[in-house]
Amino acid sequence: MSFQTRLTRRCLGGRDLAVGKFRQQERHSMTSKSFTFSHAICRKPSRSIVDGLRAVDTGAPDLGVFESHHADYVAALRETGANVTVLDALDDFPDAVFVEDAALCLQEGAVVMRPGAPTRLGEAAAIAPYLDALYDEVLHIQGDGFIEGGDILTTEREILIGLSARTDMAGVAEFISLVDRWGYTVRVVNTPPDVLHFKTDCSLLDADTILSTKRLDASGCFAGYKVIHTVEGEEACANTIRFNNLVVMPAGFPRTRDKLISAGYDVREVGNSEAAKLDGGMSCLSLRFSPGA
Repeated sequence: MSFQTRLTRRCLGGRDLAVGKFRQQERHSMTSKSFTFSHAICRKPSRSIVDGLRAVDTGAPDLGVFESHHADYVAALRETGANVTVLDALDDFPDAVFVEDAALCLQEGAVVMRPGAPTRLGEAAAIAPYLDALYDEVLHIQGDGFIEGGDILTTEREILIGLSARTDMAGVAEFISLVDRWGYTVRVVNTPPDVLHFKTDCSLLDADTILSTKRLDASGCFAGYKVIHTVEGEEACANTIRFNNLVVMPAGFPRTRDKLISAGYDVREVGNSEAAKLDGGMSCLSLRFSPGA
């Protein structure tokens, strides 16, 4: 099921210590906008993180450890020369550290989502002012449907959206109607049963390559792409991010890490034990974008 839509935009900045690297990324971004970014937004974990949503209770996350992992994550993004904004924690919203679900940031504009979990609805409103400051155009999902950023994988050729318990067809349809002005191709696929988000099981590595679990790839949704499978028993590391020159992945999955290094990727491991207790991964922790590129 295909829909036509389109996008393109850019942004300012970078960090002084990496101006040369950033300019090189800007030149490259014309053909790699899906993984070359000038900006990111993260949010600190809150004291209420212990009350965060989870599919299976494997114990409460340790805030101190989570904060340490989060700092390492932000440092990895900044190392690439990107301008990374770290927002204050939101105690009223335990899951707000997972900022990706609240919005999708593209080059021409941003779309503020409508999360499928009722306790997370306020997160979208909280992120909107920061996007307004960076973009000329910020659109909002306002109907009765639901859609979360964790179900959206943007590649060089299309936007893939996985239907899930958090993203329904009504939300997808409104999303398509909003971004139709930008002319992208949107393709709707199904997230495997018992998988929270589409990107729980996959991530983009480069313009033509996807990291995926075998169970998701078996659906045929990545036909036409090169696919690298997570090693058996390490499916939990399928959610990584390609951020400029780095592939940032959760620590503790050595065989898949070595597989990616052998494939030529510059891999950076970051602790994710506490986020994982709340079904969170690498992509969940940031909004990555280049407004106005």
